[in-house]
Amino acid sequence: MTSPVPILLYHSVSAAPPAWIAPYAVTPATFAAHLDAVVASGRQPLTVSQYLDGLTGAASLPPRPVLITFDDGFADFASDALPALAARGLPSTLYVTTGALADQPPGSVLPPAPMLLSTDLARLEAAGVEIGAHSHTHRQLDLLGTRAVAAELTRSRDVLAAALGHPIRSFSYPHSYWRRPMLPLVAAAGFDSACAVGNGLTSARDHPLALSRLMTEATTSAATVASWLDGSGAGMLTRRRRVLAFGWRQYRRIRQRNTATDRHFRPAATSAAAAADRQPGTPPTFRKDLP
Repeated sequence: MTSPVPILLYHSVSAAPPAWIAPYAVTPATFAAHLDAVVASGRQPLTVSQYLDGLTGAASLPPRPVLITFDDGFADFASDALPALAARGLPSTLYVTTGALADQPPGSVLPPAPMLLSTDLARLEAAGVEIGAHSHTHRQLDLLGTRAVAAELTRSRDVLAAALGHPIRSFSYPHSYWRRPMLPLVAAAGFDSACAVGNGLTSARDHPLALSRLMTEATTSAATVASWLDGSGAGMLTRRRRVLAFGWRQYRRIRQRNTATDRHFRPAATSAAAAADRQPGTPPTFRKDLP
């Protein structure tokens, strides 16, 4: 059995990201320093599906893997992240919000930002990037009903499969929000791996549809990444964090219910206010620190 594995999570790699994602963006210089720490660690980078194949015995698993992942599908992945990855020969997994693709009909609750085109994806895949699904709308799946969750899974899968010409194996939960009853739906949609956050290392003991990742932020230094890679700066996902995640979900459920009730009894919101309600950047909606 392998030792605990760091799975790094990035969003935007940009010197001038949109304000709503800026706390979760890193500059190209910072990203390059992070990747240099990955190389210096001696760990073997894998895609998420390569890691899963190693766990299941479908492929050999190196003793010290590391996984590099990205969420959402910002256009700067192609312009800034990929060149740095390719220069070091590092594979990665990119989870795409299909409703936010720039050449698709608008279908995402993400605020405006330059996003990838569906026609970019085959080129990225050819360059060593695994393409995974990140839902279609980027809504909080753990607050949706079964049918809505299934639709998010299958629609994002189908858009990506049509663009790439093959099945899509891996999924990433928007905002990292998931519940155990969702796992059979993820499996039924054809995904054999899925990532959350957790801000802890993952291991072979974790459910393959709930892999923990370490989220980088604008303030995450190369030294911090190096400590994650050597195991000194991050531990396993604790029971306390799972309890906190449950409590946070109940708070969001109550908030969602109260918001719906309030909207029923008040005049229609202005377009600006309605947009703010949808934006993941509006606290406390955008919380990726809990699984």
